[in-house]
Amino acid sequence: MSIRVTNLTKKFNGFTAVDGVSLGVDSGELVAFLGPSGSGKSTILRIIAGLEAADAGEVWLEGERTDHLHARARGVGFVFQHYALFRHMTVAENIGFGLAVQGAARPRRRRRVQELLELMGLQGFGGRYPAQLSGGQRQRVALARALAPEPKVLLLDEPFGAVDAKVREELRHWLRRLHDEVQVTSIFVTHDQEEAFSVADRVMVINRGRLEQAGSPAEILDNPGTEFVARFIGEANVFEARVHDGQARIGALAVAVAGFAEDTPVAIVVRHYDLKFWCEDDGGCATVVRMTRLGDRVKVEAAIDGAGPIFSQFPRRSSLLHGIEPGCRIHIEVTLARTYPRSTGGVSDPARSANS
Repeated sequence: MSIRVTNLTKKFNGFTAVDGVSLGVDSGELVAFLGPSGSGKSTILRIIAGLEAADAGEVWLEGERTDHLHARARGVGFVFQHYALFRHMTVAENIGFGLAVQGAARPRRRRRVQELLELMGLQGFGGRYPAQLSGGQRQRVALARALAPEPKVLLLDEPFGAVDAKVREELRHWLRRLHDEVQVTSIFVTHDQEEAFSVADRVMVINRGRLEQAGSPAEILDNPGTEFVARFIGEANVFEARVHDGQARIGALAVAVAGFAEDTPVAIVVRHYDLKFWCEDDGGCATVVRMTRLGDRVKVEAAIDGAGPIFSQFPRRSSLLHGIEPGCRIHIEVTLARTYPRSTGGVSDPARSANS
């Protein structure tokens, strides 16, 4: 089932939580709403589900307008961050609750509950209570309960936010496999970039109640459409400068830029892996301040002459690290930079530059 929302707006006590958002999700897609806390992503999800009413805009499911319908009439399954399981009910009773509300016959409920216990890897847990389960098991019960009535759409609000990092990683892989098997159109909300990129078919970046960019994980990472996306996604250095003779000067470091008029104020965004550092005898433009080993990678912090810090990362055995140590002077090559006009906070098609 496809999802389409147009011009959604929602305010709370004068604060605009959702600001004219339009987006679409194709049938069978698994989409992530990614953004910082308070960006409006959960509010959009709740409007689609019918748990919040929009002040303006429309919600369409499979070509039918549904924003006037009660949540129960939309055929949507919803999974909350903190499970929202009924503590006095067993696992089997929790999973079958939605079917009972629909008035499904007991034999059908029993069959569906058993199917979902097997699908979720919870065989033998049907008679237990939520308090007897781990966090990961509770979340799988919550998902099973949402899937039991066979919803047309599955919506998940920070579904793994209440579990520890190890369980969270396991649940990510599990959700991807589950979606590939069940193929229900799904949207999940997260502020975790790794979670969004490892699970979703497409990622929609939300900021200040607006849709900043939508695309595949690779498109979002490699072609950020706005300054916010470039800053928010991945690890990056961000510098403010002005264009002069086709260059932006960052202290002693010059970065070539294209497509900007003379003296335009710009933001230069450089990912940690889009830099090369090397030592030579002729001085360089920066001094290495600190080196931090992060498993199989080394993070290098340097101070650019006349500017501030710059960070890069290299594989631990990279030849680029040869001779680099705290206190040494280095040259810097920016292999790829993304340039945005500072006055607008970003453009849909960023000018790119490479100082090579």
